[in-house]
Amino acid sequence: MSKLTLFAQIISKLDRNIFKKIVQERKSDKHQKGYNSWTHLVSMLFCQFAKSQSVRDISNGLRSATGNLNHLGIDKAPSKSTISYQNKHRDYNIFKDYYFELLSRLGQQAGFKRVKFTIKSKIFLLDSTTISLCLSLFDWAKYKTAKGAIKMHTLLDFDGNLPAYVNITNGKTADNKGAYNIPLLKGSVIVADRFYNDFSLLNIWDSKGVFFVVRHKENIQYNVVKENDLPEDRHPHLLKDEIIELKNEGSKEKYPKQLRRIAIWDDENKQVIELITNHFKWVANTIGELYKSRWQIEIFFREIKQLLHIKSFIGTSENAVMIQIWTALITILILKALKAMAKFGWHLSNLVAFIRLNLFVKIVLQLWLDNPFEEHKEPDEIVIQGVLF
Repeated sequence: MSKLTLFAQIISKLDRNIFKKIVQERKSDKHQKGYNSWTHLVSMLFCQFAKSQSVRDISNGLRSATGNLNHLGIDKAPSKSTISYQNKHRDYNIFKDYYFELLSRLGQQAGFKRVKFTIKSKIFLLDSTTISLCLSLFDWAKYKTAKGAIKMHTLLDFDGNLPAYVNITNGKTADNKGAYNIPLLKGSVIVADRFYNDFSLLNIWDSKGVFFVVRHKENIQYNVVKENDLPEDRHPHLLKDEIIELKNEGSKEKYPKQLRRIAIWDDENKQVIELITNHFKWVANTIGELYKSRWQIEIFFREIKQLLHIKSFIGTSENAVMIQIWTALITILILKALKAMAKFGWHLSNLVAFIRLNLFVKIVLQLWLDNPFEEHKEPDEIVIQGVLF
């Protein structure tokens, strides 16, 4: 058995020195008394792990922890008014910066590396998801006449399935417009759906030495320059492999170079998927498999929406919403790190559910991760009975 709760042991895995450095740079604790940035982070992580529905739930939940809260690095449980105030006023960028600092360190672990493709290029998956909001409460989140929303434009690292970049905009921002500022790593591959078939955007990627695999729109106009041979004895789902150039003058001006067009048959959905890429040497099947891997980003969006507290918000200001989203991303990063540490074959949904049930149970974290169904007891104390008579 452990003297610390499961939640305290999880929090102890976080590097407080890095967080302290970010806080100092951002000056987020200036003129603050009591409820500092670390206490704020712990409170919001508790919100995510416990799936608290309100600031009252966070406050009461932390107060319900047995003993003092020193093992969490905080002096006392915050009041609900304090949480609300700081969610509105403390700069959300400290949590954003901390997420990327943690990612750069945890991403080096062997459990985050996945080998699937023979290509050596770094693979990124690009997509966005819309989070609906009530416009009368979140009046800053403009979307439709009677509906509010924000959009998370996400560049997902294929290794570990964690965001390498997130751009949060209002719901009106088109997918391709939200992708213009993504960081570009020379030699990497970006895989995206047809909403990113923007030839100006693709031309920028190509000029930066980035490869892309994008599903093209049905109305694309092109001329076939060359038709490549297809393998005769394997990959019967491959229908076309050809070199093309754009026909429409406007499109050709935006992307003047040649492209490679691949058509594959999707047997599961009974449809033809047509892709364009600026890589001319990979075998056609590799390009098809790269596009199939794009489904991982859909799984990621489903995980954060179903497992964490991100579909409803405990604060209505833009800053409060941002804090809740970035602490949700920190939480999913922690969960995937714990999953990588464990010998037991956890599904992420089971892991978060079991942690939620055992947040304040005092048990050794690593033993619990490796053998969650085994009863862990303290060894019996050896008592030597003295002679009474």
